[in-house]
Amino acid sequence: EKMKVPAPTWCPDCRLQRRAAFFNQVKLYKRKCDGTGKMIFSSISPDYLGKVYEVSYWWSDNWDAIEYAKNYDFSRNFFEQLLELSLGVPKFSRSVVNLVNSDYCAGASNLKNCYLIFNAGDNEDCAYGANINFSAKSFDNYKLTKSQLCHSCFMVKNSYKIFYSQHCNDCQNIYFSKNLRNCSDCFGCVNLKNKKYHIFNKVHSEEKYFEKIKEFNLGSYKSNIIFKEETRKLFLQFPNKYLNGVKNQNVSGEYINNSKNAKNSFLIDDVENCKYCLSTHINVKDCYDYTLFGSNTEMIYEASVCGLGISNLKFCYHCYKTDSNLEYCMECIGSSNLFACVSLRNKKYCIFNKQYTEEEYFKMVEKIKKQMNKMPYTDKQGNKYKYGEFFPPEFSHFAYNETIACEYFPLTKKEISEKNYRWKDPEKREYEVTIEAKDLPDNIDDVDDSILKEVIGCATKKEDRFVQGGPASWETTDCTTAFKIIPQELEFYKKMNIPLPRYCPNCRHKQRIAQKNPLKLYKRTCMKEGCDIEFETTYAPDRPEIVYCEKCYQNEVA
Repeated sequence: EKMKVPAPTWCPDCRLQRRAAFFNQVKLYKRKCDGTGKMIFSSISPDYLGKVYEVSYWWSDNWDAIEYAKNYDFSRNFFEQLLELSLGVPKFSRSVVNLVNSDYCAGASNLKNCYLIFNAGDNEDCAYGANINFSAKSFDNYKLTKSQLCHSCFMVKNSYKIFYSQHCNDCQNIYFSKNLRNCSDCFGCVNLKNKKYHIFNKVHSEEKYFEKIKEFNLGSYKSNIIFKEETRKLFLQFPNKYLNGVKNQNVSGEYINNSKNAKNSFLIDDVENCKYCLSTHINVKDCYDYTLFGSNTEMIYEASVCGLGISNLKFCYHCYKTDSNLEYCMECIGSSNLFACVSLRNKKYCIFNKQYTEEEYFKMVEKIKKQMNKMPYTDKQGNKYKYGEFFPPEFSHFAYNETIACEYFPLTKKEISEKNYRWKDPEKREYEVTIEAKDLPDNIDDVDDSILKEVIGCATKKEDRFVQGGPASWETTDCTTAFKIIPQELEFYKKMNIPLPRYCPNCRHKQRIAQKNPLKLYKRTCMKEGCDIEFETTYAPDRPEIVYCEKCYQNEVA
């Protein structure tokens, strides 16, 4: 009623899957800029049939998207006409702002000396990670915030020197740990607050602690493998709170912080009165079916990758920077009152990129909406798209297995085709492996600068790298087969006493995000003896973890 749209006809999971198929998080390609002819880095692969411009050229005055304006044809289907417009109007190659020596990054702003960092902002000297913000000198992390000198971490905030750990806040000098708050100098610990000099949750004297750490031989890859397995078993002996998050009121989902009245939502912060949201952050209010971005947004419905001071957007993709009152728009910026427009900047009262008067605009929009219902678009599966549906899959710039949809909803190649999504076959790799991962020195002390010249074969088994016809495993099908060590990476490993990686950056990324709980809620009862409180949680009943309600968890951990 607030948004003046029809009720959804697809279930929440299918709606999320459809929106997620519009977001490529960690893949970069080399392709030609269709404006200059130069080779550029792009989040959009060369397979895409539309035009792609290098970022600076897209923002330049050398072209104007208004020149691609079309008259609406009421004898034809709305979505077919919009797809033609979308393929004709140039898209920007990457979403980046103010990068210094950070060409191999995307979805990023204010980076300096960064490499293969995605969905990130305000970082320096970081490499291999996604959702990294306000951090420095850190490698191989996912969702790292305001932290330094961290490695192989998952959801760490306000911390310093954290290694192989997850869900740690306000900590320093932590190894192989989980759910620590305000701790320092801990190894293999779980569910601790305000502690130091603990090993496997047992307190030690300062002297004894550092003696043991030295004995652990942390520069050895074999030693690290042993500790990862030991701590995995240890974690299963301690309770988990039914929902990962703090400072919430009336919420359901997972990875939620500082939020109120947020239902069936995941990976959100500072959100109020929202439902079915994923990865939205910073003052997000009154939104429904909203995937990715945020930052002072309100009244958003069925949108993907939109944010930054926007309001009242419906069925939009990649629109941001004070947009308002947009419907069925793609990559429009700083605009208001647009309907079915592509790549417009600072415009208003446009339909199919054509300028109208204010009065003409509103009359035309209502007429088109009625026509959309009388002449719906029908896909290959027989699904009908009337006014109120998000873009059909063929509107995405990306193949299904290039996007986060494959992360949350893995499908076989056949299933992807049947659902009308595109599949991208793995690229052929021309490089020659000079050393296999199994032949690398075990200890970082035995590694010298000659490793920078080597092409290292990824440890992922060759038969698992490309799955043909079987499940499109998010862990294996994206393997690049080989990788190199960059100079700043080697310097970091040496300084932090960390062994060389054995897997390519893509496989390491998949291993990190595998720690995330799924986007599915189950009704369960607290496992604390004597407690019968019920809740919804992402921990499935057949999982081995111990799961407590909020009260029992706080009583035991505190």
